[in-house]
Amino acid sequence: MKRRLVVVAIACAVLTQGCITDHGTNGPLPLTENPATFKEVASADLGGTASAEIAAYDPLSKRLFVVNNETTSKVDVLNLSAYPTVTKEQAIDVSSISGGANSVAVSGGKLAIALEAINKQQNGNVLVVNTSTLATIKQVPVGALPDMVTFSPDGFYIVTANEGEPSADYKNDPVGSVSIINVADNYSVKTLAFDAFAGSQAQLAASGFRIYGPNATLAQDIEPEYVAVSPDSKKAWVTLQENNGMAEIDLVAGTILRIIPFGTKEYNLAANAIDPSDRDSKIELRPVPVKSYFLPDAIAYFTANGANYVVTADEGDAREYTAFDEQVRVGSLTLDATAFPNGSTLKQTANLGRLRVTNTAGNTGGVYKELFGFGGRGFSIYNASTGQRVYEAGKTLEEKVIAANLYDDDRSDDKGVEPEGVTVGMINNKPIAFVGMERADAVAVYDVSNPATPQFLQLFKTGDAPEGVLFVSAANSPNGRSMLVVSSEGDGTVRIYQPD
Repeated sequence: MKRRLVVVAIACAVLTQGCITDHGTNGPLPLTENPATFKEVASADLGGTASAEIAAYDPLSKRLFVVNNETTSKVDVLNLSAYPTVTKEQAIDVSSISGGANSVAVSGGKLAIALEAINKQQNGNVLVVNTSTLATIKQVPVGALPDMVTFSPDGFYIVTANEGEPSADYKNDPVGSVSIINVADNYSVKTLAFDAFAGSQAQLAASGFRIYGPNATLAQDIEPEYVAVSPDSKKAWVTLQENNGMAEIDLVAGTILRIIPFGTKEYNLAANAIDPSDRDSKIELRPVPVKSYFLPDAIAYFTANGANYVVTADEGDAREYTAFDEQVRVGSLTLDATAFPNGSTLKQTANLGRLRVTNTAGNTGGVYKELFGFGGRGFSIYNASTGQRVYEAGKTLEEKVIAANLYDDDRSDDKGVEPEGVTVGMINNKPIAFVGMERADAVAVYDVSNPATPQFLQLFKTGDAPEGVLFVSAANSPNGRSMLVVSSEGDGTVRIYQPD
């Protein structure tokens, strides 16, 4: 018994308060944490704009890998073995083999880096690196512009969302796709495009799915953005941001099972009120006669009460190219007199005049009978089995930001707080969601044990324009406590937060 207690004491010491000792028969117990008390514990400044985008943590080498595209394409390597001291090591330079690093993921001592081609309309690659030696294991070709990469929980698959963005002149528009790399099969790869759904285009569009790029086929127009994989590593859910929906992927069979359109959010409801003007000298949420596409960026998977769910950050994103820009301001439009009897009032700067909407919907011959905006200004939760939305934040996320005095009124005319990143981690055996907001420079924390009624826990400030939010479980963190790593694109900082 004495020997067992000594081992327990050593384990707790190594974890640095990561457990407490049960002097009965069960050994160390997990330390109870308060998910409403996250605060900054450590940080690193990696440079200026675009020097800290997406991060991945390797518990084996205790290294944090961070995408940095400030001046050249590389992945910064931060050593956390003496945490909370953070030491910067030699970066992984990928500038000679890519036009930019977009995303990183870690599993089993392997780092996967998503690399766009120098000509980003061409097919990109995933570079697989040993997290300890930093030696290249494999370079695997995937689809055009791999924007996000992730491992399946079992480490068997690497999955990329290949956005396939068009060129600025819109003359070269590659298909959007999802690549599935089989790690065990010598990194064999299968890249899936969406051609098979062309026959369902009208039906999808009727449910709010957007196919609208100039002269684009459905396969070309679809732009996969972000991937979440189920705990059993059998399925993936992929956001199709510009298209306003998500796809369900069978990883084992290597097939796209379905596309789920997301419809629109009704801003004319009191529960969905927004502040539509950046020139009214006030912050005021109010209902307005606008529908808005959700256009989600990040997506995360979680389980609650035996059911499976995904949560999306409903950022919004407009297509803005030299040859095609869909954004217009309401003040510049001709509004249908029947649909908008008070049209001249709506077009005033302090009303809807400054609000950005799309010119691809709601109008006939340049006369607008409906107005469609960008983004949900919140987050949504969907039942992963049925695809049904079970929760949508309405105006509540922006209300929390306003109450914290973190709302940026200059973004009122665009996408508000602009939720971009989202992740879910287990704390005290409960799923806790973290929503990063690019324009509020903040993260909101929710208990999503009951997905239909998430419980708000906390809002804390981050660096400028948080791009990536990464949860590291207590079991995997360097000091035995849960941590949230926030990479902020605007000021190039990586900040690490932990709860009491």
